[in-house]
Amino acid sequence: MRALGRHILAEFYDCDPQILNDSEMIEMYMKHAAIECGATIVSSTFHTFNPHGVSGVVVIAESHLAIHTWPEYGYAAVDVFTCGETVDPAIAVEILQRTLKATKVESVEINRGELEGKGVLHHKPKMTGEHT
Repeated sequence: MRALGRHILAEFYDCDPQILNDSEMIEMYMKHAAIECGATIVSSTFHTFNPHGVSGVVVIAESHLAIHTWPEYGYAAVDVFTCGETVDPAIAVEILQRTLKATKVESVEINRGELEGKGVLHHKPKMTGEHT
C-alpha cells in the first residue's frame, strides 16, 4: 500500500439498543477491537447522552477508532482509521459487528494519504520485495 493509512467508515444496523446505550460496555468493546486488530491503545474517552446515545473515541498509536450510537434506531456509526501495515481495521469492524450484535453492516474503505512518486514512507516498515 502506497498510502499513509486505511480508513473504514462503517454503518451498523439493527444493533442491541441496550449495548448502544452503555458507555462502559461500548468502551470495553472498542478497546477489545483495537487490541485484536493489532493496535496500541494510547487513551480513550466516552460520553453518554441524555436521554440516550454514546459517543467515544479510542486513540491508538496508529490513529483512532470512533463511535456514535443511536440506540433508539439500533444504529451506530463507526470510524476505524489506522496507519502502517501491521494493523488491520477490517478486523476491528468484524469484532464490533459481533459485539454490538449488528445484523447488517455497510462499510467503505478509503486509503488516506496516497502519495505519488518513489521513495520510502518512513513511518512504515519496508515490505518484503518493495523497491525504493
